[in-house]
Order: sequence, then C-alpha cells, then structure tokens
Amino acid sequence: MIDRKKTNPADAWRPMLLLLIMALCVGAAGWKAVALHVLERDFLQEEGDARTVRTVPLVANRGLITDRNGEPLAVSTPVMSLWADPSEINPRGEGIGELARLLELDAVALRARLEENRERRFMYLQRHLAPFEAERVLALGISGVYEQQEYRRFYPHGEVTAHLIGFNDIDDNGQEGMERAYNAWLKGAPGSRRVIKDRRGNVIEALNTIELAQPGKDLRLSIDIRLQNLVYRELKSAYLERRATAATAVVLDVETGEVLAAANQPSYNPHNKTLIDDHSVTRNRAFTDIYEPGSTMKPFTIAAALESGRFTPDTVIETGNGWMVVGGRTVQDLFAYGALTTTGVITKSSNVGTSLIAAEIGAGPIVDVLERFGFGRAPETGFPGEQAGVVPDPGRLGQHATAVLSFGYGVSATAVHLARAYSIFADEGRRKPVSLLGLSEREIAGLPRERVISPIIAAQVLEMLETVVDRSRGGAVTGARIPLYQVAGKTGTSHVVGASGYEENLHNALFVGLAPAVNPEIVVVVIVNEPRGDEHLGGAVAAPVFSGIAAGAMRILNVPPDDAPRPEPAPRGSVQTGAEGLPEL
Repeated sequence: MIDRKKTNPADAWRPMLLLLIMALCVGAAGWKAVALHVLERDFLQEEGDARTVRTVPLVANRGLITDRNGEPLAVSTPVMSLWADPSEINPRGEGIGELARLLELDAVALRARLEENRERRFMYLQRHLAPFEAERVLALGISGVYEQQEYRRFYPHGEVTAHLIGFNDIDDNGQEGMERAYNAWLKGAPGSRRVIKDRRGNVIEALNTIELAQPGKDLRLSIDIRLQNLVYRELKSAYLERRATAATAVVLDVETGEVLAAANQPSYNPHNKTLIDDHSVTRNRAFTDIYEPGSTMKPFTIAAALESGRFTPDTVIETGNGWMVVGGRTVQDLFAYGALTTTGVITKSSNVGTSLIAAEIGAGPIVDVLERFGFGRAPETGFPGEQAGVVPDPGRLGQHATAVLSFGYGVSATAVHLARAYSIFADEGRRKPVSLLGLSEREIAGLPRERVISPIIAAQVLEMLETVVDRSRGGAVTGARIPLYQVAGKTGTSHVVGASGYEENLHNALFVGLAPAVNPEIVVVVIVNEPRGDEHLGGAVAAPVFSGIAAGAMRILNVPPDDAPRPEPAPRGSVQTGAEGLPEL
C-alpha cells in the first residue's frame, strides 16, 4: 500500500522561526530594561523628580515697625494664596462654579481665564486669604488648585499712622512712607527647600532646606503712639470744624530732634487701598508740602536784627498808623500799633515793624539766618519725597520783596522745617538733625549739634515768643494757653497762591508753639489749610489746636507744671535699643 502523505518543507523551519521571534522579543525587552536602568537612568531620574520633587519657596517674614516704646505699628500676619495649574484643570468641570462662588469671582470670567492660560503652569486664583477660607476651597478637591503661604501687612492704628508708615503692595514691597523708605531693611530674603509632592500637589515629605529664609529687620521709630493718637484726634476735629481742605501737625522733641508725632488730614485706610481715589491723600504733607509760612517767620527776622547789633529787645520802632508804602506797594498791620519795641513787634505781629527792620538791615542778614536755621534744604530725615523749600537770593530782592520776606512771603518751608527751626531757639541756638528713628542713649549723646546763633539771642527771642500768648505782657493769642504751663509761640496767616496770584479770601492758618516756655520739651507746628467760615487767622484757627495737643502732651510726657520742682532729666530714648546700624538714606 502506497503512503500518499508528503512532507512540507516549511514545517521544518516554522518552529525555528517562532523561537527566533520569541528570542528577539525577549532580547528587545532585556535591552530596553538595560537601557532604562543603565543608559537612561539619569534622564529618567530627573523626569521622575520633576513630577514628584519640588523646590518650594520659604517666605521671609517682614520686619516689625514699632513706636519708640515698642508698640507695634506694622506687623505681618500669615495668609494663604491660591493658585492653579491651568493645564491640569478642566475649565468646564463641575467644580469651577463652586470654586468661583467661594472666591467671589465670576464663573464665566474664571473659565475664560483658565482657557486663555491653558499653556501656562501657574496662575493666581486669589491672594491673601485667611487660612480657613483657603481650606474651604481646597476641600473641593479640584485637581490643579494649590495653596501657597504668604504674609500680609497689618497696621493696628490704621489711618492714625497711615501717612507715616505707608503701605505695601500685594507682593509685600513698600509703596509709601517708612515702608518704602526702609523696604530693603524690612523685607528680608526668601529661602527655599526641596519636598516630595503627590500628583495633587500635597507635600508628602520634606527632603532638605536649600536656603533658610532670612526674616526682615525690625524698625523702631521715634513716634510715640500716645502722642500720635492725641495729635490725630485734635487735628481731625479742627479739620472738620473749619471745613478745611487739609491740615498738618508735627511734634518735635527739643532735646533730641526726634519726631514724636506727625499727622495729616485728610487721611486714608491703609488696609483698603481701593478706596483711595485721589493719590494726593497718601502723601505726608508734613514732609512733602511747602508753604509760605507768613508771620511764623518773624522771629528769624528779629534774630537777624539782634545779631546786627542795631537792635535790642527794647529798641523802639515807630509803626505809625499801621501801614506804609514800600517799593510802590502797601504793607499794613491789622491795627495801628504806633510805637513798638522790638519785642512788641513779635507780640503784636507787626508787618510794618519787621518791614522797617528789614529796610534797616537788608535782606542778606535775614536770608543768612534762614539758611543757618535749615531753611532751603531738605531736613534729611529719609522720608520719601521730603522737600527742601525755597529761600530767595538776597541779591535779587527789591525793597518790597525784602519787606514781605521779613514777615514770611517769598520763602517756603514744610512743617518739619518750622519745627526744627523753632527748636533751635529752645535749645540755646543749637541745630541738630531731625530723626524719624528712635535714638539710643548713645546716639543722643553723640548727636551733632551745631551752634547757629548765640545762646543769648536764642533766649531773647524765646522770651519774646512768650509774650505772644501772655495777656499780661500784651499778648492776644490766648487760645494757645494751657493750664499750669507757660507756653511760647507765634501765629502765622498767609494768603494762598492761586492761578492768578494771591487769593484774597483763601488763607493758611499756622501756629508754632513751645511747651513749657521755660526749658521747652516739645515744639508743635499746626497748619490748617484754607479754613472756611468767619475765622481764618492763625491765632483763632491753629492756636487752639496747639493748646489741645500741648496740654495732652504735658500729661503724656509727665512734665511737671511750672510751679512744681523739676527732677533731674533722665536720659531720653533709653527704653529700647536704638537705630544703630540702619542704612543711610
């Protein structure tokens, strides 16, 4: 029987082909494993780390700002900011509406922002939330929404210190005031650390700190918040009562040159900058606004007259019927005072009297005194935008310009200029720097004190200023008096410059006072801009504000009344560490 089966040649090599294919697959898998573990190890490790290991910033806490006694004026509080990775979020997802509701955002606008930033990996959703508010959002469990700790500035005294302290922007950089002036000192330096995060951005493990965050340095100011509150309250009351356009007050320590208080009206809320529709409201007028000081400049004319040797406090000056023509223009007084002594010119605030003195001694000696007293140059407190003011060139002044210079026109200055200048009369003719920083005992002892006028003349002018508020010596500015203390001071009333020259019915009312008159502790400057109503003179408008401030300051500073024995003065500024090491501005 014949077998009809035939052997197929392909049957012999098919098993071999299958074995070969299987061997190739095993070889490829093995090669891939070797490549992944050996050749591409570093690359894959980097890619893995990029998806799990993160470098996160360590936010630096901004330095504290305090008053001279350690009372906080600006502090940083921890807040949470929420951000999103748009590439991980579905803008049409169900949770977006609830996310928008919790963040008080428009849902349609939020979805549009997520769509527009689809290619980005970072987008802020909301910044500076309270921690509990951020937790409510994170509890939604939306993939691609993360949190980040930051700090927000808080100002415990709000608008009372707003012009001095200023405020920060959302990135914690100083924008106004001392926050801006000492931004680098306060800011500190951020750090960073490496952490492992899961796919939702939660930190699983902290690996190591790359760089520690360096907190900002604290800043102690010269301000006494008790006086600051007092000054703010008295100034605001007068500002509202007089329906003024603005008002300013400064309190200066006679012994140290430290600014104990400085307030302005109108003020603003540093926590809600969206309500600031006029940025002029944020400027600190005490340092940035210059005025023609009016009759508050007469003591410097008198000082120049005494220095010339042609006048003494008792020299008689005939002011006649209260007016005179100088350079073809009229200079006049409120009343006809007749014969006045040099002291009487200050007591009665006679424009004619100072004009006659200026005609006798010339503009040069007056300008020389003004420059020695610090007018015409910035006080160098470091405050942003402080102004130098203007002192005229005496060689260019005619007869009338010389006359009006003698009673405060043609020269401009800030409230701080006036405060420092009057402190020279109170400190035996010595000029010292003005400081917004709290000084240590050692710094006070080492203050540069330059004598710019003789102590005899300083004492004579100071005594003349006492007569202004002393009715028994002819003074009429009784509104500046305070119980139990004799004070000294000078009124000023100046016309406001308008578009076409001096405005007839717009004035600035000023008063500069020292308390107590014997061994003064403080200088107070009050300026009320354009008061409305029946009264506009410095004696009626500004002097009562000085009285309220000075009376309260005597209590706060524990100054004994005039008839009480005074203890030996203790070293000033020894409560806290001083400002040594602060950068020069």
